[in-house]
Formats: sequence, C-alpha cells, structure tokens
Amino acid sequence: MTAYLPRRHLLTGSLAMSAAIALPELAPSPARAAGSARIEVVRSPGGIEAWLVRQTHLPIIAIDFAVRGGSSQDAADKAGTANFLAAMVDEGAAELTSQGFHQALEDRAIELSFSASRDTFSGSMRMLSEHRDEAVRLLKIAVQQPRFDAEPMERIRQALLSSIRRSSTNPNAIASETFWATAFPGHPYGRRSSGTADSVRAISRDDLVAMRARLFAREHLKVAVVGDIAPDDLGRLLDDVFGTLAPKADLTMVPDIAMAGLGERRVMPLEIPQTIISFGLPGLKRPDPDFIPAFVANHILGGGSFSSRLYREVREKRGLAYSVSSGLAALDSAGLVTGGTSTRNDRAAESLSVIQAEFARMGADGPTDEELDQAKRYLIGAWAMRFETSNAIAANLIRIQLDGFAPDYLDKRNGLIDAVTMDEVRKVARRLFGDPRMLVAAVGKPVGL
Repeated sequence: MTAYLPRRHLLTGSLAMSAAIALPELAPSPARAAGSARIEVVRSPGGIEAWLVRQTHLPIIAIDFAVRGGSSQDAADKAGTANFLAAMVDEGAAELTSQGFHQALEDRAIELSFSASRDTFSGSMRMLSEHRDEAVRLLKIAVQQPRFDAEPMERIRQALLSSIRRSSTNPNAIASETFWATAFPGHPYGRRSSGTADSVRAISRDDLVAMRARLFAREHLKVAVVGDIAPDDLGRLLDDVFGTLAPKADLTMVPDIAMAGLGERRVMPLEIPQTIISFGLPGLKRPDPDFIPAFVANHILGGGSFSSRLYREVREKRGLAYSVSSGLAALDSAGLVTGGTSTRNDRAAESLSVIQAEFARMGADGPTDEELDQAKRYLIGAWAMRFETSNAIAANLIRIQLDGFAPDYLDKRNGLIDAVTMDEVRKVARRLFGDPRMLVAAVGKPVGL
C-alpha cells in the first residue's frame, strides 16, 4: 500500500545501512511487548501524547510518528509531492547541509527515515540512548527546519525519475498501477504515489515547503516510543520536537469512493515469460464492525500462511504459481480485497479461473469448522511475532493509533479473533466474495485472458 520509494535506496553511500549494522537489536519477550500493561500514555507539558513502551535492558530508543495526509494530498498535476517530501526532509536542515546532516547521523549510528503512504506521512528514528540528545536535535531540525537545498533536491529528483523509468518496464509495477488507476479513476487513490516523470519534474521547492506546512501539525500527530527513556524525559522530547508545529493540519478532503472496474480485465502486453496478475474486490474500512471476521475469512482464503485455499489450489494442487495471496487493504476513504500472483502465460487463464472459483466458493459456503479453528490458532499465535523488535513495536503502536484504538487493543485483539463465530465469517464472506466479479490487471502475454 505504501508507494514511498525508500530514501536509503536513493543514496549511493547508504549511510543508514552502516548505522543499522552498528546497532544491537532489542529482543523483548513478544508476549510482554504485546501487553498493554507495559504501555504508558505520556502527555507532554504542551499537551502532545505518545505511547511509551519502556525497555531498559538495552540502551536503545526507537521513535515512530505519523500524521494524516500522504500522497492523497498531492495535487493532480504534482503527483509524487508527498513522496518527494519524504525523501527530502532529512537532506539538510537548519545549519546542516545534506552532507553534514548525514554525517551527523553516521557519526552516532542514528537511523532516521521518512515515508509517505496514500493516507499518512511517517517518520522513524532509532538510536543508542547515549546519543539521544543529538538524535533528538537532528529529528527536531528535520521536522521543523528542512532546507530543501537545490543540490540535494535535484539529486533526489533524478533518483525518483530513475525509479519511475524502471517502474515503467517492471511488470509488477505496471500491474499495480493499472489496477489502482482503474479501481479509482479521477480519485487521489488512482494516482501513482511516486508520481509520473512529468509531475516529478514539475515539483518545485515551494511545493515541498507548502506540503510540509500542510501536513506537519499536531492535530493528527501519533507518536510511539520504545526503549530506554523515562516518561518525564519523553514529555520534554515531544514538546521539543513537535511543540512548534501548527495546531491544525491543512488537509484537502479525500472523498469516500467505491471501487470501480468490477468485472474488467485489463491486459497490458509485455514480452515476458510469465503473466503478472493483480486482482481485487471491494473490501471494508477499518472501523467496519465486520472487519475482524473479514480478516479471519481472508486469512483462510488467501492470507499469508501456506494453508490458505488459494495457496493449496493454485500452487500445491496444480503447480500454477510459486505464490498467490490476498489481503485486506483498509484505506481511510475506501476498503479493498486485493491479491496477486504470477504464472506462465499459457496458464494465466487457468490460474485466474481457479482463483475466482475459490473466491466464489468462500462467498457461497464460507470456511469449514477445521479451517476456522486453524485460522484462529494461527492468527492468535502469530500476533506476538509482530512485536519482536523495538522498531516493530513502535510501528505497530503507530498503526493501532491511526486505526483509532486505545492501548488496551493489544490485550483485546486476540480475544476478538477467538470470539469470531462461523456465522460471522460466513456472513462477511457472502458480503465480500458473494459477487466475485473482480477487477483484474494482467501484464505479460497471457493466453485466454
């Protein structure tokens, strides 16, 4: 879902990679890390809130933050602005040039990155406790005083353009772009988050300054901190880094939209031995009361485990593809069920037929008792594995905040999964998969599509 081009991939020196090697990894007990009893809700003297998981057994601190408004805030003729901004925020700030800023990060093995998804703009920092003051200073000036100097801006622009050129011949990128453009014509979700060559060339320094001013505000700010820092110190950090941001964001409303293109098959000819297929149906937004049963139903149908129906039918029984999966994409203004696979050109039609048949079977009959029990056990057991590292904990706490949940969701989540009934799964399966007219975008030389 995130269309951000990781900034580190743009750097020839890859400073952050050396920093990543230098840092030891937090290794908390997953079960303990997932417990809300360890989350402290810290409010700064200036009223900024953060979720803190205090870990003192290793001298490391991870800070993640996010605000509403990502690439969906790009102007139609300036697609890629939020993505460009994410790549530029730490390319020099205050008195530090781009080189000076990255040298300061490298000198203390500080990891810092920014990204833009369709609905959010995010930042992530990780440092040794002994370097906290310098890391916080760098984060502060990046957030408050990015320079957007001409040299790094043109360097980043050329890197973005190079990535766009590569994407133009990448079958996976073509399939994804076609799918989203067809599903959401004329809507911000239908545009490429990374922009086009023309739009990226048109983005000016003023556009980046304006986008930063619109997005960076305390109104929708979510912060998660994991590591060796006391609540009082965190409170002061929050005010220092974010306290001067505008109280309100200036976001353009992104209207709710129903997915279009149902029943359409878009084939983009490309001379490659395999066909890349992206497919999807309307799904649910996160607040929908049927979301948890839908999550379970999708896991059974095409979730990430090797036991999913799609995996068994497409790969194991017929050997049509190495991988096939489906997932729920819950955006702020739309919900989707998306999926994909790659298969031989001469078996593309057969693969898609099997996939559609499994969607229809799930919609008509739902899962078996054994499948439901197995899915619950897997989803409950795998939950703790999402909290293995400090970065993972911080990222998950941000996601939970953006989804509108309280800290006790960490304790409640497995109970919600366990409480899902067969009737609930069948009901939502009918709702999502009962009409399996999916939008299909295929790239290659598929036979029969």
